[in-house]
Amino acid sequence: MRQIVLDTETTGLNARLGDRIVEIGCIELNSRRVGEQRFHQYLNPERAIDEGAARVHGLTLEFLSDKPKFAQIAQAFIEFVQGAEVLIHNAAFDVEFLDCELKLVGLPPLATHVACVTDTLALARERHPGKRNSLDALCERYAIENAHRTLHGALLDAALLAEVYLAMTRGQESLISAEREATTAHTDGAAQIDATGLDILYADAKELAEHERLLKGIDKDSKGQTVWRALT
Repeated sequence: MRQIVLDTETTGLNARLGDRIVEIGCIELNSRRVGEQRFHQYLNPERAIDEGAARVHGLTLEFLSDKPKFAQIAQAFIEFVQGAEVLIHNAAFDVEFLDCELKLVGLPPLATHVACVTDTLALARERHPGKRNSLDALCERYAIENAHRTLHGALLDAALLAEVYLAMTRGQESLISAEREATTAHTDGAAQIDATGLDILYADAKELAEHERLLKGIDKDSKGQTVWRALT
């Protein structure tokens, strides 16, 4: 499945109160590598930009006044993300803005065009509970250079997020690759894993006794209905 890393910049924080998208940045991932395909567009929001938002991304209405409106690039955007898994940091924010923009031009919401949306913020919180998981914090944690990020920018942030996502999921990829290399199928459908070089730890007498005590307790609670007793 194609993967697209996506980010937006906006005129403010509330799409339902009329804030609009001023920049969309998308980067394609191919076989867990950052690809060459990009979708990047500045947009004329047709409304003022909040001072707080302008301080974040540095975009002005003067700069954006001659840029296309969302309606002019909507079809090209949909074609770029069509059928892909879309990766977004704090996805609810960007998806709400994109859905509002699509609705304004008579198109169905983002979810109807893509395979799925993955929230990398939720993924980061699973990996690093209780820690800061902003894009800057994740760049620092995974040693991804972001010193050039003095202002937010949709394409720049998408590029950084792509590197963060690959770093966050690299351990899983290594495990899957190792398992595929070490596993061979038997004719009966079972699998054999080569354990050469692995340290095998055996339970000692105290651990075995504690394990047996726990099993007896479970067996007693289930009135002798435990599967392992029936099979022995």
